[in-house]
Amino acid sequence: MKKRRIFLVLTIIIGAVSCNQKRSKELSHTHDESTHTHQDVVDYFDSYSLINEKYGTSTVMKISKEKRVMTTNALPNHKTGSFPNSGNPNKISAQKRTYTFPTNPKYTGKAVWIREPGVALNGIKFEPGTAEVVVCESGENYRVEALQNVINLGLDFNHAHVQPTGAYHYHGTPTSIINDFDTGIDLVHIGFAHDGYPIYYSKSGAYKPSYKLLKGTREGEDCSYENPMTSIDISVGGHHDGTYGSDFEYIEGSGDLDQCNGITYKGNYMYLVTEDFPYIGRCLMGEFEEQKRPRRPFPPNGRLRKG
Repeated sequence: MKKRRIFLVLTIIIGAVSCNQKRSKELSHTHDESTHTHQDVVDYFDSYSLINEKYGTSTVMKISKEKRVMTTNALPNHKTGSFPNSGNPNKISAQKRTYTFPTNPKYTGKAVWIREPGVALNGIKFEPGTAEVVVCESGENYRVEALQNVINLGLDFNHAHVQPTGAYHYHGTPTSIINDFDTGIDLVHIGFAHDGYPIYYSKSGAYKPSYKLLKGTREGEDCSYENPMTSIDISVGGHHDGTYGSDFEYIEGSGDLDQCNGITYKGNYMYLVTEDFPYIGRCLMGEFEEQKRPRRPFPPNGRLRKG
């Protein structure tokens, strides 16, 4: 009887160990599905591989002592809208991109404007501005914002569309990225800026930008917008409603974030992607290598008021 009792106890213990080992294996992370649970958190400050066969994504980040190097085909690891579409005639295609970010960013405190401020963790670039311009015969030019209701630029539910090269890119909050990389806390790490500082999104909207709409009305007569597919007349008159970049001005201290949509949090500097303008910062506060493509001045009206 005693031997039988000992045998039963050993059987229970062995069964429990086996069960725990099986559960441990089930929780191990696989990048193939690009999904994460709260118990399955990946440190994207370390080296990682993000491979998704369903969408064709191939993004690899390798860390050395002084830099992190991302090699990517720039295919998103999530569902997108349909491309081409009525506002965007381009088809998504693989790119060949290598990005280098410093592992020890150097903060300068001097805002330097940049067309493509950073890259999401999945290899898709952030490019908040557009190349679309409304031109007036009276002499005014207005740079069109991507997130507006006057001109259809074919953005999908990720606030993204496609360039003629086939490059898919984000103009605003990357909805699917935020969902995929959510670890359960408010700040979601979604990318890196080219100066090496991380890019986050606050699910609660805890950090507010310091840009405000200008007061007064716009000027301009006989204005139009043209692209290879269409030409339309545009009335620019009326109040500043956010259709154009020049509708906004930066007012230092009016929000939580600085001119580049950044903030020092717990002693560390970082950038925020926000639901409000500028959505994605248009400048960087740290040292970075100049991009080959020319930078466009922003804001177009050159307004900067402290308050």
